[in-house]
This record gives sequence, C-alpha cells and structure tokens, in this order.
Amino acid sequence: MSKQKEDIRIGFYICHCGHNIGSVVDVPGVAEYVSKLPNVVVSKDYKYMCSDPGQEMIQKDIKEHKLNRIVVASCSPLLHESTFRGATAKAGLNQFFMQMVNIRENTSWVHEDKEQATIKAKDLARAAVHRVAFHKALEKKVVPVNPDVLIVGGGIAGISASLTLANAGKKVYLIERDATIGGYMAKFDKTFPTLDCAACILTPKMSSVLKHPNITLWTWSEVSNVDGFVGNYKVTVTKKPRYIKEELCVGCLACIDACIYKQGKFYDEFNFGLAKRKPVYIPFPQATPQVVVVDDKTCLHFKTGKCQQSCAKACDRNAFDFDQKPENVEINVGSIILTTGFEPHNPVKSPNYGYGKYPNVFTSLEVERLVNASGPTEGHVLLRDGVTKPKSIGIIHCVGSRDEKTNKWCSRVCCMYSLKLAHLLKEHTDADVYNFYIDMRTPGKGYEEFYDKLLNEGVQFIRGRVSEVTDWATTDSEKGKLVIRAEDTLIGIVRRIPVDMVVLSVGLEPAKDAQEVRKMFSISCSSEGFFLERHPKLAPVSTFTDGVFIAGACQGPKDIPDSVAQAGAAAAEVLALIDAGHVELEPNTASIVEEKCCGCQVCINMCPYTAISFNVEKGKSFINEALCKGCGTCVAACGSNAIFQNLFDDEEILSEIDGLLVE
Repeated sequence: MSKQKEDIRIGFYICHCGHNIGSVVDVPGVAEYVSKLPNVVVSKDYKYMCSDPGQEMIQKDIKEHKLNRIVVASCSPLLHESTFRGATAKAGLNQFFMQMVNIRENTSWVHEDKEQATIKAKDLARAAVHRVAFHKALEKKVVPVNPDVLIVGGGIAGISASLTLANAGKKVYLIERDATIGGYMAKFDKTFPTLDCAACILTPKMSSVLKHPNITLWTWSEVSNVDGFVGNYKVTVTKKPRYIKEELCVGCLACIDACIYKQGKFYDEFNFGLAKRKPVYIPFPQATPQVVVVDDKTCLHFKTGKCQQSCAKACDRNAFDFDQKPENVEINVGSIILTTGFEPHNPVKSPNYGYGKYPNVFTSLEVERLVNASGPTEGHVLLRDGVTKPKSIGIIHCVGSRDEKTNKWCSRVCCMYSLKLAHLLKEHTDADVYNFYIDMRTPGKGYEEFYDKLLNEGVQFIRGRVSEVTDWATTDSEKGKLVIRAEDTLIGIVRRIPVDMVVLSVGLEPAKDAQEVRKMFSISCSSEGFFLERHPKLAPVSTFTDGVFIAGACQGPKDIPDSVAQAGAAAAEVLALIDAGHVELEPNTASIVEEKCCGCQVCINMCPYTAISFNVEKGKSFINEALCKGCGTCVAACGSNAIFQNLFDDEEILSEIDGLLVE
C-alpha cells in the first residue's frame, strides 16, 4: 500500500435516519470516536443527512475547513450515493472523493444488541476513513443518446408504451414473436371490474400501432442479438418466414378457404386447442397485422412437397413465397423496453386437480375462449363433448399460486378474474357456480364492489383450499359428476361438491425463456424468475443495465391497469433519457494494462456484460468502458493481475481492510 501524497482532510458525517439507525446505533458515540481518527478534521451527526440541511452542512464544511475527502455513514449507497456525491460536487470537490458507509442495512437492521451494533458501526466507519484517503479524482464520461426505441413484446404493455413514445414524436420498433400483437388480452372476453369488452378496448390500440407513422411493427420476429450500451444499442432482429409477402397480403382469407384441408386439423394456439386450424391461418379475426401465416410444420408443401398449393393459386395478389428464409435486420436504438409478459401455470403440474385426466376440467384461459363470442363455440359454454351445457360449475382459485409445491407468490389477478368468470358463466349457462378460495383479494379500484356484486348474484363462495378433484362417486348425486373435495374453513367441515365442469384459475409464471432473454439484455431475474427491477419502490421499471427498462407482467404478476401504468412509466423514463440528449457513464470501470495481459482470455468468458473483447493481432484483451458496469468479476479472475478497476483499486481495498482490522 503506497503512502498518501497529499494533506488529507476528512469530513465524517453520520445519519440517525430517524429511528432506523439511531434506535440501534449510538450515533453521537460513533461521531465522537471517528473525530479522533487520523486525518479527520470534522465529525458530525445529524438526524437526516440526505435532507437539504444535511447536504448544505457538508458543502459548508468543505469550504470552511478545506476538506478534501468526505465519508457519510447512513443507509444504502443504492439510495443516496448520488445524493451525497452531488452535494460534494456542489462544494467544488471531485464527487468521487466521497465514500459511503451503509450502517442501516449492514448494522442497525440486522442487529438487536446496541453495544455490538455500535462497535460494528465504528469498525465500518474507521475502514471508510482509511479507504477514502486513497480515492482518486475521476470524471464521468458523456455519450450521446440515439432517440430511437426498441420495445420487445406486443401485449397491452408493449402497445401502450409504443403509442406513448410514438405520440411524443419518437421512432419506435415494436417486435412481437407471434403472428399478431395483442398478447393475452386479445383472448379475453371482458375485463374486470367494469366488464368492458376486451376487444373493444384493445383493437383500436392495435390498429393505431399498425397505422402510426412513428412505429415500425415486426410480428413473427424475435430479437436474436444485442450489442452496445445505453444510448447506442445495436440489435439484430430475426424475422421468421411467414411464406407470405406482407406488403401484398390484404387479409382476404381466400387462401385459407382454398387450403387442401377443408376443415381445421391442427392445434389452434390462440384457442388453446379448443378448436383446430389449417396450416395457412390467421390467429383471430381482429389480428394485427391482417396477414396470414403458413405453418411449415404442418403444411404438406413442406412435409411432403406434393401439395398442389391451392392456397397460393387462390391468391390473386401472388403474395405467397414458399422460398422465404429467416431474415436478419440490424437496427440502432438508444433504449429498450422489455414487455415480454408471462406464462400461465400449467395445471398438469398440480395433478390433484385432474387437468388432462378428466375432460371437463378446464383452465381459466380456456373458459375465456368459451365465453367469447369470437371463440371456438361462439360464446356457448359447453362441455368437451361439444353438446352438453353444464348445470353446475366449480371454480378453484390459486392453482399454481400461494402453494409450496408450485409457486409461493400470489398472482394478484386470479381472485378478480375468477369472479369475472363466475359472473360470465352464470350469465351464459344459469348454472350453479361455486368459488373455492383461500382468501379473497380485491385491492384495486372498484374491485371490492365487484365482489359484492357477485355475492348478490347467487354465486356460492367456499373458503378453503381444494384437496382434489375426482370422478369417484360415493352417492347417487355424485354419479357422472366431477367431485370437488375441499375444507370449508368457515363452518369447519370437509365438503364434497359434485359439478359438471371444473375451472382452474391458473396463476402467472415467468415466461419460459425469461432466463435466455435476461442474458441477452444483460439484466437480472428475481428468485421467482421475473425480471428484476433496480429498486422495487424508487425504480420499479428500471433495471441494473442502463437504458433497458421493463414493464408489465414480465416484472411480476399484475393486471391490465397496472401493466398499462408501468408501460407509461417506462416510456417516461425513456423520454427523459432521450430528451437529455446524452447519458453520463459511471467511471467505476475496469481497465487492462496491456503489458501485463498474457492473452489467456479468462476474463472474456467471465464478463456478464460482454464488455471484454480480444485483439487477435496483439494477443491481448481489451475492455469497452461503455459496456463495463464495474462488477469487478474480471479483476478477481485475472491471474496476471493485469486488470484494475476505478474506485476499487488495490490501494483502496487494502487500506479499507487495514482500517477494518486495526483499531
């Protein structure tokens, strides 16, 4: 550890943070202790250091006492490091001469013994005082921001964010992997609690996206590669072959009628298999864009090569192109919003409910299609035989939610959409409807009132978790029925309810490819698998990768209003970034000393942000500072000691350790 080359004058400030720190740590005692440490000129405690008076205190002391180093002991640097750096800079001192000590999360929140907590706070403060003496003056780098925006996912969140940005005059690329935008909302009949027609709300927005001059819509496409950094991302989009020239197709559907298959034969994804489709198809009548797609996995032309191509011959615009190949398109954008949505829980994972075993056990999404006038049964609710109307229906809440065996989290929407389906099923069939629930959660605007409405409609509510669904009859009334066995906790007995139809209210899970997507965009996932926000309260749509934002159910289970609200928040963050015109990059980046690099390339594979590349001619690795996030992984992995990192160089780390160990 080298010696200090200048007269170090340190100002130390410790925060009570109300009772958060002050109730556990002897804050004045820590301030008095630090005042006696070498190079400490000022040592003060204050109730709220992050307040304006607290910041002004620091600025005043820097000028009066000629301080050239600042240490603030308070809460998490994630919250207020920028606050105190800003206060330091306003006083004319380089902002990186400031060091924070987290004595809230690391001390007061994890200790009950006040004496021991105070000792720990003193140790951490002493370590920071030793460390800050070796800080160096650094400057943030400024890079321009490309005003174009990429939005990945064409559900209601992606649609809302696209229109908000496009209406603000920004160029937007909206990418959707399916043949149409709309997401799961396009499959719903009505929305709770107002029972508005989902299509009536969504279809105009879908049309606006297609027609908007500032939006480039690519459906049947996926992002295949992402390079670059905030303000300057280079993204490769792979457009899958539709075998249709989109600019020529007008959606007349003559090709579908002419297909050699006179009736649908293959699994219809949009209707969850409740109907069949042909190899050439359009997902649903209001699909956007109104362009058909050819399924090369089921089309006879691709399977045998012997099809007469009657579909293509029926097209008077010659829109068919069976020789299409995947096309890669590169675009440059400055920011990205991920709205990739969720995956419904697969009830096969909950075998006690009989899905896949008993034909008349349906998922909630299947019932959404049954009650929909544009669905496979034109709104007639029928059992799997396609003829019988159910006279009794059981709706089981929390399938794949609040369950140790599947998912522990509450999916937030299940109670309300179960109530909605109970109302719609009652309306369509006049059946006896039973809701089996654990707790009724109706926290939104108008939600509790909707629950009260159902109580007055004759829907029966049974509080208790269902143990199993079976066809085993013990009485004549149960013969030919599905029997739902559940504890009724309100009256303290186990009940057996025979019904004709069972509806499983499945929960929301992370998308199946969430891990692959998060790696591509260099973001993180929570323990549940949803995309992780920078801060759950202060930055709910930002990620730890600058310029990449999240919105909708990819961040966690949420309903349509919350998804739309988050989409607006993400769009606002992007607009702020664009309108600033530039972005400042933190200088806590790593650098490679070329002379020491042995060219082993270990660091390249270790970097989670793909910031390190290899120069073949020189046989050396090098770091793109614009991509580097300062995680330090490469520094620790380098066996040649050729990599160092600003704000975490050897002198600073070793001096901090020295200060921690030596009283």
